Amino acid sequence: MRELSASEAATLHAQSSVRLLDVREPWEHELVHVAGALHIPMGEIPARLADIPADQPLVVMCHHGMRSMQVAHFLLANGFKDVANLDGGIDAWAAVVDPALARY
Repeated sequence: MRELSASEAATLHAQSSVRLLDVREPWEHELVHVAGALHIPMGEIPARLADIPADQPLVVMCHHGMRSMQVAHFLLANGFKDVANLDGGIDAWAAVVDPALARY
């Protein structure tokens, strides 16, 4: 499975080359999120596979990259072909890509 840095993922997201999948809890998403990302909490992923586009490259993100790595492995095991993990999660995104975002 691929790991993308925040800057790599941001470039692809800006080009509409990937779909960001945010797997954090709702309270985390309310604190800070990336516009345009699909939000499905980690615990809901198995029941909501049909809501995740299988025909687009995905970059899975969480707070620091551990939960998203688990989800990325799960998606790959369930037939998704092009899945990457956001190394460092939204925390890295806020530090490197958009310092205006809240960090927690």
